Amino acid sequence: MSITVTSLALLLAAVQDAPVDPAHDAAPAPVVEEVAEDADEAPAEDLVTVAIDTTMGRIVLELDRGRAPITTANFLAYVDDGYIEFAEFYRAMPFGDTGLAQFGVRRLDKTHDPIAHEPTNETGLKHERGTIALINAGPGTGRSDFYIAMAPIPGFDCCDNGPGFAPFGRVVEGMDVVEAIYAAPIDPDKGEGVMKGQMLADPVKITGAERVDGD
Repeated sequence: MSITVTSLALLLAAVQDAPVDPAHDAAPAPVVEEVAEDADEAPAEDLVTVAIDTTMGRIVLELDRGRAPITTANFLAYVDDGYIEFAEFYRAMPFGDTGLAQFGVRRLDKTHDPIAHEPTNETGLKHERGTIALINAGPGTGRSDFYIAMAPIPGFDCCDNGPGFAPFGRVVEGMDVVEAIYAAPIDPDKGEGVMKGQMLADPVKITGAERVDGD
């Protein structure tokens, strides 16, 4: 599928600092049965499994610190510091026959410094269904906004449309939860500019996160 520069710009428009309500007192929903995606095998010691609980269910991620060490370490820092519990899924961005579910920590007092960009031509990771990636507004600007791809998005890889975004793992359980978040009702009046009409009427809060295994 070909992704235009315009589509990339639509995603980049979401990389902005905007405070959110820090309340997250809803109870985690029951664990969803495994929904695994195919991916290139990586040594077990290079993988870190993280479970995040949301108000719509549990999503389990397998992060590849072997091939994307900087981006993985960035996400794990948000988990370990408890900052990911201030994140929420707030946007469902469709384009063509696919789309993505976007979430992030959007409070300045709960974010870390931007990190170096790890492009796909260096990591070997690609945008497949279930891929989790870090959003950036250019190399070296990625920080605390992430998305999960609903289908392969080769146009988000490096390098035809530029440096692309930085995949660093995949969903191995709870892809049906991601699909439900992506399909949640949209508020047609919410959001500004290109984001208008893509914002969830009721953002889905992350209520907890933990490493399931790995150091």
